[in-house]
Amino acid sequence: MAGFSDKFQDGLMVVAEKVDDNKYLSSIKNAFTVFMPFVIVGSFGTLLNALIASDTTGLAKWIPWLANLKPAFAALNFCTMSFMAIPIIFLIAMNLARHNKVPEYITGVVAVAAYISVVPQSVTLGEQSTAGLAGTTLGAQGLFIGMIMAVLVTELFSALIKIDKIKIKMPPAVPAGIATSFNVLIPIFITLTLTSVAGIMFKMVSGAHINEWIYQIVQAPLEAIFQSPAGIIAIVVISQLFWFLGIHGGLVISPIRNPLMAAAIAANVAAVGAGQVATQPVTYGFWLNFVVTGGAGITLSLIFAIFLFSKREDHRMIAKLSFLPGLCGISEPIVFGLPLVLNPTFAIPFIFNSGISTAIAMFATSIGFLPCNTVDVPFGVPVILSAIIGHGWQGVVVQIVILAVCTFTWAPFVLISNKQAAAEA
Repeated sequence: MAGFSDKFQDGLMVVAEKVDDNKYLSSIKNAFTVFMPFVIVGSFGTLLNALIASDTTGLAKWIPWLANLKPAFAALNFCTMSFMAIPIIFLIAMNLARHNKVPEYITGVVAVAAYISVVPQSVTLGEQSTAGLAGTTLGAQGLFIGMIMAVLVTELFSALIKIDKIKIKMPPAVPAGIATSFNVLIPIFITLTLTSVAGIMFKMVSGAHINEWIYQIVQAPLEAIFQSPAGIIAIVVISQLFWFLGIHGGLVISPIRNPLMAAAIAANVAAVGAGQVATQPVTYGFWLNFVVTGGAGITLSLIFAIFLFSKREDHRMIAKLSFLPGLCGISEPIVFGLPLVLNPTFAIPFIFNSGISTAIAMFATSIGFLPCNTVDVPFGVPVILSAIIGHGWQGVVVQIVILAVCTFTWAPFVLISNKQAAAEA
């Protein structure tokens, strides 16, 4: 049994190292990390509209002039969430270009241009077609094909730019910026010509643009799995397995998780903006409020369990020091202070509590009690307050239920720890 455990731990360590060292996954992870504040700000456009510009729920009910601000809040949402595909492509290409040691900004622009070259450049309004880009191209529905294009185009462009024979070389007296522009001219031409031709050839063969095809074949099924109870609970448990090894599980799974969460909050905001009901439960706000309530593994509940049941002074001291960070979702003080890492006594609740809390929140959503959120709270907002902002009073109730259930899930293992300390005394 010990041999299997060691092999399993070694396997997870290898996976974590591979994810961290993989330049593609690392570039995607870093791009979404940089863009996450924009997603949060964009989601607040919906909140500001409801609180200020709405003539039914906002201040505009009493101050009608404030309704004039509705387009401003809509613009705030559009320039961040409904336009996310373009900056994400640029950021992924820049990060990957840094790995490949080629010009970062030029590569980012080439990747964006290549993406535009393969998607529809016209929109249909009624019976007329006019030049433009559809919202499905610019927003969350374009994320996966955008990510694929960013990786493929950056690798192609990086290879071409290193071919000395196709560079247009300028005299030494020419400024460096101008010389660089001429050096990359032919690689840019080849790259964009290839993507443009490939895009139209794909349309001719399949009858659909590649972004539409990728969304239907890849992105939509992944979103459905991620938003299902079984899918999200499996991802949560995998994340906690890495936490148990002392590896930040959220960072390991973020290349897969973050694009799907970004797409979910964008879909919710778009649905509410169209007068419909938000239907995507698993967003960044959901993750912070219910998956890692008070820290990964619901460690705030462990702190409560220690206060209630622990007779160990060392554990009680660590719990006191970890309490305030735990309220803000920071689990590292107790994870590494107790420690929970590779601690067999607390392994079961540490690995599975976040799965339990996710199941509770998904059940509350499925019965219609917990609404899907349209506002993502930033990391660090204390529990209860974060639930109010993101999910209203129903979120507070679900958070309290999660903390209570997980406190009593931790309790037997705290009692076991008491016995272990007494036996060692």
